[in-house]
Amino acid sequence: MPREAAGLDMALAAVSSGAPLVAHSGKVSPGAVFVALAGDPALAAAHSAEAAARGAAIVVAAPGVALPEGSRTELIVAARPRLALGELARAVYGSDRAGFSLVGVTGTNGKTTVCFLTEHLFGAAGIPTGLVGTVTYRWPGGSRPATLTTPGCLELHELFAEMARTGTKAAVMEVSSHALDQDRVSGLSYAAAAFTNLTQDHLDYHKDMESYFRAKTKLFTTYLDAPERAVVNFDDPHGARLAAMLPGCVGYGLGPFIPGNWRPLQGEITRHDGSGMTLAVSFADHRFEVASPLIGRHNAQNLLAAMGLGLVMGLAPAAMGALSGFGGVPGRLERVPNERGLNIFVDYAHTPDALENVLRAVREVVAGRLFVVFGCGGDRDRAKRPLMAAAVAARADVAVLTSDNPRHEDPLAIMADARPGLSGAARVLEDPDRRRAIAMALAEMTPDDVLVVAGKGHEAYQQIGDEKLPFHDATVIRELASCA
Repeated sequence: MPREAAGLDMALAAVSSGAPLVAHSGKVSPGAVFVALAGDPALAAAHSAEAAARGAAIVVAAPGVALPEGSRTELIVAARPRLALGELARAVYGSDRAGFSLVGVTGTNGKTTVCFLTEHLFGAAGIPTGLVGTVTYRWPGGSRPATLTTPGCLELHELFAEMARTGTKAAVMEVSSHALDQDRVSGLSYAAAAFTNLTQDHLDYHKDMESYFRAKTKLFTTYLDAPERAVVNFDDPHGARLAAMLPGCVGYGLGPFIPGNWRPLQGEITRHDGSGMTLAVSFADHRFEVASPLIGRHNAQNLLAAMGLGLVMGLAPAAMGALSGFGGVPGRLERVPNERGLNIFVDYAHTPDALENVLRAVREVVAGRLFVVFGCGGDRDRAKRPLMAAAVAARADVAVLTSDNPRHEDPLAIMADARPGLSGAARVLEDPDRRRAIAMALAEMTPDDVLVVAGKGHEAYQQIGDEKLPFHDATVIRELASCA
């Protein structure tokens, strides 16, 4: 008979005594504890049966899952197996160890930049800091290729344990809405957390903005140690709503603040040109300036978010000046040096809001025409495609519509979805071949013009079907510019 999991005592005792903890039935070895994560009951039952056949000592599964008749494997019922996995992982890896602080950043846009900025800030303050996100997983003395923005639960716990073993004292990580909804961060606790913004994306998964918002709030209401270490963007309407749930939080922004039970971190852009910006910042009784080579209002907000995280983690306001030495993030408004000396940037922007922010930033410093090469991802939220195109049409002198990662969709059908948003564009060029589309833009550029190639940023591949073909925007740009 299955045992009701009263605190998972049996499984906790097993993993604490050295039994392997596994969440993939094909990796089960004799004596292991297996947690069935599949949401479909039939799949969960099949995976549990495979784990039992491979010699699992214990299977943890949702109500309704049964093991084959005669199985000697113990079945423990857990109402939410993903939460159980986090509790077991914490016991195995000691993820709540003293002396290691975890900082999370969530939001539609800006997560990667805020994480890189915060890593830089902590490092400059002498705190060995790890980074987990879309671009890389790294820490002093080690690194791994990034697989997901937020890895799976077991990988996260193991990763942070490895960081702590090698002397890392803090880690900054991107926390995606998918990861929060799927409890991938279960068993972890956050010393501080930041909310950057919430704009349309992932509605193919969350279905509506309210569900998307609720997923994001879990970082603060479920996993954050103390609400006063929340750092929330007040320039975003969802940020003000979130702050009302978090008494004593830090609210950051460039606009006016609504009085309330929060601490304002206010910035004003006093200089903004092609070489960067200067921010005048006020927090409590402190006034200070921070210069940065980054451009754009959205990056001013990202800088404030990193400052907020530094301040709530105990850094002095004087330490914020270290941000002036931060050069940028791969694939985020990354300038591409080239033989023709043209002004070319690549950026990961793949939502309407991200495109609007990036193109507005570039438009403020461009002397000539603005060219934008962009596409929309396949197997993703179709409703945002014309909105992305409209964001480009509003800012670009020449919009070049092409393919992004079409995945399992027809690239021409994706482009057709986006095309209505370009109705107000000054000029439109189209080519489904991304390399040819970039070449079209380069062929028309003059030294005063600026080109932004948007959507893929740091990615070194283009996904067509299930195949990831080598394709790196910056590399392609350099190759084409050298041939012109």
